[in-house]
Amino acid sequence: MSAEQQMVMTGSEGSVSPTTRTTRKQKKSIFAGSIGNAIEYVDWGIYASLAPVFASQFFPKGEPSAAFLSTLAIFAVGFLIRPLGGIVLGAYADRHGRKKALTLTVGMMSAGGFAIAVCPTYDSIGVFSPLVLLVARLVQAFSAGGEWPSSVSYIVENAARGRRAFAGSFQQVSTGVGILLASLLALIMTSILDDEQMQTFGWRIAFAIAAALGLVVLWLRVRTEETEHFDNTKSSTASGNPVKTLFAEHKLSLLRVVGITIPGTIIYYLWITNMPGYASAMTGLDLDQALLANSLAVVVFTLLLPLGGLLSDRLGRRPTFMFFLVGFALYAWPAYRLLDGGGFWTFLLVELVGVILLVGNSANVAAIYAELFPTSVRTTGTGLPYASAVALFGGTAPYFTSWLTSIGHQDKIWIYIVAATVIGMVTILTMPDGAKKEQLD
Repeated sequence: MSAEQQMVMTGSEGSVSPTTRTTRKQKKSIFAGSIGNAIEYVDWGIYASLAPVFASQFFPKGEPSAAFLSTLAIFAVGFLIRPLGGIVLGAYADRHGRKKALTLTVGMMSAGGFAIAVCPTYDSIGVFSPLVLLVARLVQAFSAGGEWPSSVSYIVENAARGRRAFAGSFQQVSTGVGILLASLLALIMTSILDDEQMQTFGWRIAFAIAAALGLVVLWLRVRTEETEHFDNTKSSTASGNPVKTLFAEHKLSLLRVVGITIPGTIIYYLWITNMPGYASAMTGLDLDQALLANSLAVVVFTLLLPLGGLLSDRLGRRPTFMFFLVGFALYAWPAYRLLDGGGFWTFLLVELVGVILLVGNSANVAAIYAELFPTSVRTTGTGLPYASAVALFGGTAPYFTSWLTSIGHQDKIWIYIVAATVIGMVTILTMPDGAKKEQLD
């Protein structure tokens, strides 16, 4: 059957043009491109979950609170290095290829994980122990800054015609899978090992498993091919400077990435990452129940993402993204009101409605970002503004809302969310709907 015969018209003038089926080769590329993001979140989740366990191994004993805070500080510093990874590795991907960049990023992630797993304790090598931990996390954060935009470019460029958002949604599916894998791994380790065993060697096994998974992804990526989009523009990009071109010709697109990212990253971090702890602290809900509800919501969220991508390809980026923005603008205030005094089922309901709305963001963003830039600067153009916005707004969102709560203004959190959605609305309403493009530039 010819490509023309395979095309299926969507029947919507304002949405996409013809679509084609995703081939086996494209499916393999989408899987290889997205799964590295899962490994990043496995590492991230394990570090966050087991920090209270291994903190005493890297810092002087006798002050467990100080050791724990120092471990979290190293975690936070990683957000600051991501923009550097975005611009350096993004430029590398635009000059030398998405495949080479993706093999490099996942290799760096695994190396950092193995370094943490085998690092001697503070009692053995003194201050060099936290130094190794810091360097390892910085390497992982640097690679994460390049992983996201490189995988976005690779996946969307490999997508079938009219299926860019559907393909790109799997980048976010892998995030949900990574979060769930990290939670499952931490649960298994803490269930089969006692506290002493976890502090002695259990946490090392968890990091080693995550690093080994990264090597499997590396093997998969080595066996994939470069995108045709990059191969077709390779001769013109090899000698160019994507960073210089980006700031000379695509300043507005850079600002649009920031405007799209702000509401998505703030709400994602508040709903997916911070909500269980917030509910436990503010409503008295047992933390294990809050985590269970959160895990169930993440499962639903992950399953709905491909459907959200299909709707975006059919209806367009703007209406599906506006579903997310308008939905949260209306939902933020009642959601936090419902949490007050609510139990498990109330919390689960609040989480589920939130993640359904979030699908409008997460199923869209990969395609939106990729459609903003031509192939020659796509990865750099996505990586730098995205990583910067996540560092400034995503990494600080839980802290800011916790500060509001500490001074008695938890009833104002919804205003923060609505303000973020307004920024997103202004951005998406003043830019072209990339779903109408038959092909990427």
